[in-house]
Amino acid sequence: MSHETRTALRVCPLCEATCGLTLTIEGTSVTGARGDREDVFSRGFICPKGASFGGLDADPDRLRTPLVRTDGVLREATWTEAFDAIAAKIPALIEEHGKQAVGVFLGNPNVHTMAGGLYPPLLLSALGTRNVFTAGTLDQMPKHVSSGLLFGDAHAIPVPDLDHTAHLLLIGANPLESNGSLCTAPDFPGKLKALRRRGGTLTVIDPRRTRTARLADRHAAIRPGTDALLLAALTQVVVEEKLADPGALAGHLDGYDELTEAIADFTPEAVAAACDVDADTIREIARELAAAPAAAVYGRIGSCTVEHGTLASWLIDVLNILTGNLDRPGGALFPLSATARAPRAAAPGKGFDLGRWRSRVSGHPEAKGELPAAALAEEIETPGEGRIRALIVIAGNPVLSAPDGDRLDRALAHGLDFMVSVDPYLNETARHADVVLPPPPPSQSAHFDFAFNSFAVRNQVRYSRPAVPLQEGRMDEGEILARLVLAVGGNHGAPPETVDDLVIATTLARAGLPEELAGTLTGRTGAERRLDLMLRLGPYDLTLEQLLARPHGMDLGPLKPRIPQVLRTRSGRIELFPAPIAADLPRLRASIGARPAGLVLVGRRHLRSNNSWMHNVAALRGGSNVCTLQIHPDDAARIGLAEGETARITAAGGEVDAPAEITDSVRPGVVSLPHGWGHSRPGTRMSVAGAEPGVNVNQLLDGTLLDPLSGTAVLNAVPVSVAPSR
Repeated sequence: MSHETRTALRVCPLCEATCGLTLTIEGTSVTGARGDREDVFSRGFICPKGASFGGLDADPDRLRTPLVRTDGVLREATWTEAFDAIAAKIPALIEEHGKQAVGVFLGNPNVHTMAGGLYPPLLLSALGTRNVFTAGTLDQMPKHVSSGLLFGDAHAIPVPDLDHTAHLLLIGANPLESNGSLCTAPDFPGKLKALRRRGGTLTVIDPRRTRTARLADRHAAIRPGTDALLLAALTQVVVEEKLADPGALAGHLDGYDELTEAIADFTPEAVAAACDVDADTIREIARELAAAPAAAVYGRIGSCTVEHGTLASWLIDVLNILTGNLDRPGGALFPLSATARAPRAAAPGKGFDLGRWRSRVSGHPEAKGELPAAALAEEIETPGEGRIRALIVIAGNPVLSAPDGDRLDRALAHGLDFMVSVDPYLNETARHADVVLPPPPPSQSAHFDFAFNSFAVRNQVRYSRPAVPLQEGRMDEGEILARLVLAVGGNHGAPPETVDDLVIATTLARAGLPEELAGTLTGRTGAERRLDLMLRLGPYDLTLEQLLARPHGMDLGPLKPRIPQVLRTRSGRIELFPAPIAADLPRLRASIGARPAGLVLVGRRHLRSNNSWMHNVAALRGGSNVCTLQIHPDDAARIGLAEGETARITAAGGEVDAPAEITDSVRPGVVSLPHGWGHSRPGTRMSVAGAEPGVNVNQLLDGTLLDPLSGTAVLNAVPVSVAPSR
């Protein structure tokens, strides 16, 4: 075998920044990774995750062949055996118990792979189940819901125009650690520093003095969970002091009078004590925001995974609208991806509805076709018609990412007739599967960012073919998922390319184009041919060949105003005060006096991690990437807790022990544990993660606390008690 050293270009799939990489390859091994200085988007920026690409790619714990459970034990099997087992079991369960007997959980890494963007919708269509759960209700679903209600499209999420804004207000976001989220921006730190250099203002609202907060002109250490109250007060000031000026959006708004009346009593004085931000500061922030020549308000997981997450997400865009900063340069704009539908003439759309169906056990309303991830365990455990008897998990680890993992762990172990996991690792969830289908490592996979290009701060498009040939015995992720679609849909044994061919034919028919055009599509795989079609039908009239000729990507220009074309509401206008929001506002009003007496818990993110799925990379462990309980010195002294001593944290869902890290980077009354840890369960094959398992913060949650509009689990601002573990 040749060990010639060469380089290959690749878009990093390890976080939302989507940086361009230059990989060094010896033979078939990735031995190095650096930033691609010619990448049209990232311009050479790289973070520790990208630099560790080779370590993740070659992780010896990655599964290389399918596993099939025989006599209670997972053993290595052929691909044929694996798909035969699926085809024998799932269609029979559907025939006997109906479509709702199968549940699907889609994890975060799906949006980081090309196949994960193309095939899961086809799987859901083949199954016909409404029991769909994703990481979205553990993260960003409130933003989808608020966008659906405001704009009629749950995927129409505006992003801050970081390169041109004069004032950026961040709430519940720490992009220096996360690299950005629902805002795809390579070198987010550099963009914030550039904002400061050009005389702009950065305001950060966060209960922790994060790395991002340390850059800010103003840091307001809000009490966790009160984001929506503070945002409502900012909105009230803008209205009361006649600072509102929607500008070009004025003719596209419905519900302005109803909105202003509804928020009239959310004054800074009314919410100050609840938020722990004084009234004068709230007024100053509102005035600065309104006075800026261009400004953007941006919120993320800290403002989403709380009790009023949808209201907070809604108010962020309301502030952008009322200050005239939505849909204008320097404000918050709607990206236009190369694979988006071509722009249409402005017209009323189908709108966005919540609660089109409800979960069987607790009656949770669906949001964007999904049920709360926190309800998965009860849907497996509770007897009766419609009980989930089979589960398909694709790139997910809900035992660690969802509330009360112990309960879900038991449900997966004892409540299912059959389980399939598509995952490169035998993790805390996959260990329960009857069939595990491992996709190849990133170097052997093509890459295109269907999701993240829709949130990019500049319009661009890039595509990476596999940097290393697919090794013998491995199957491409697109083929794995296509065969899975065929196996569960009663077409087991059909060629996998028939799945892609059907999609292409259907897409052409819907577009009113002749089927002969399918023969003109280029590409080595069905996935590439589908990408070629999407590019051709997209807003820039591109082709796959054009993209392949530009290995560093194609710059498609800055974000531009897109209203009213982007609107899909039934009125064809921005619906400022939709009925579900109006109905939930009294709950926010009632929270003004509901102040917890004790400590509250918030999560935190590490730069060298991405949820639970990167803890097995040795190069990324250690340093700040450790599982500690951060606690303020005053609280530690009151409790009698010393630095490094084991603390016991107790809440409604249980208790965990973690070493104390005493720091004034968290405000008094707040403690913080990172998420994604807890790799101590038996039966996994993750040696690095298992050696330093940490604890599962989500075990402190019992799953009953949800944002009612989005079904998102409340992961932040959770009441806890802390004591020395002696």
